[in-house]
Amino acid sequence: MSHTPHQLAEEFPAHADRIHDLKQSDAHFARLAEDYQELNRQIHRMETEIEPVATHIEEDARKKRVALKDKIASYL
Repeated sequence: MSHTPHQLAEEFPAHADRIHDLKQSDAHFARLAEDYQELNRQIHRMETEIEPVATHIEEDARKKRVALKDKIASYL
């Protein structure tokens, strides 16, 4: 399986331990992280054309990923 870019630990390398701890202790954060990871995998499949989609759908997905990333960053 190929490496999926934009994983949370890569996006916030200085906060990898905090991300792990929050996933364990905060249900809301865990859900945000899970939603981010799933959306990120979907975008990766779109970008690599495993699941090709129209450009506007891919762009919308990227905007959603940025919004989730911002919410996650506010926790960190």
